[in-house]
Amino acid sequence: MVDLETRELEYFLAVADELHFGRAAVRLSIAQPALSKAIRRVETRLGVPLFLRSSRHVELTPAGKALREHGRHALNAVSAAVRSARHAGDSQARLRLVLKPGGDAGLLSPLLAAYAHQPDARRVDILFSGPADRADFLRDGRADVGLLYAPFDPLDGLAHETLLTEGRVAIVPSGHRLAGRASIRMSDLDGETLPRWKGVPGGDGTGPEVVDVVQLLQLISVGRMIGVLPRSLVEPPPAGLVCVPVTDAPPSRLVLAWNEHDRRPVVAAFVAAALQMVLNPSIAVRSASSLSSPA
Repeated sequence: MVDLETRELEYFLAVADELHFGRAAVRLSIAQPALSKAIRRVETRLGVPLFLRSSRHVELTPAGKALREHGRHALNAVSAAVRSARHAGDSQARLRLVLKPGGDAGLLSPLLAAYAHQPDARRVDILFSGPADRADFLRDGRADVGLLYAPFDPLDGLAHETLLTEGRVAIVPSGHRLAGRASIRMSDLDGETLPRWKGVPGGDGTGPEVVDVVQLLQLISVGRMIGVLPRSLVEPPPAGLVCVPVTDAPPSRLVLAWNEHDRRPVVAAFVAAALQMVLNPSIAVRSASSLSSPA
């Protein structure tokens, strides 16, 4: 028997995020007494306290922390299931492709052209994500397919196919000590200031926080830091900046990804078109040119 309703889980997560019943009630647009009563009802049903309460402080118990971690995944899964069901039931629904701005390595046009030649191809809506949430778009059903960079984007819970493998380059000002080198190694970057990417876990940069490549390049231009990126993200480099290959940096892969549980024919057709594009790039380029040419 299910011990927790979806609405009750939403109430719990709001309080767990805010650690304040008043703010959570405002966020949920319900009265605070009703929220407090709902949480007590959940605690009684589960048989464990979820919060430690005082007049000035609210904190999660160990049971509350466990429910917050697993409950959020459960709620996301329910939301994804609802979105997928509605989308699958709409025969006219568009395919939704998510990517980061400029994060297609020049493959977006030939990819769309290759898909347009598939039987029953649908119109493709392009969605732009933040610096690190493309995988979330696919997991929670906001997008059907996405262009992600491995190993930077987490691929757990996603199926994927590699479209492009490329090396990484260090981006430095033209007057930088490394600018004249034909290539460098990661050890040559010791002591350099590197960016902290907003929303990217495990980032070990010591420099200012950045949210996209545009911000990164601006800060490099004024000498605040240097960066290391897949080559396609900075080709050609802006004036005053130089790209130097990093020979021992792990390669970057541009992958087409989708939810591993998504078996819809429309997604399979898009993946098939992408693989055909990779195997026959000249055909895809000609298709893209024909689509963009005036009639």
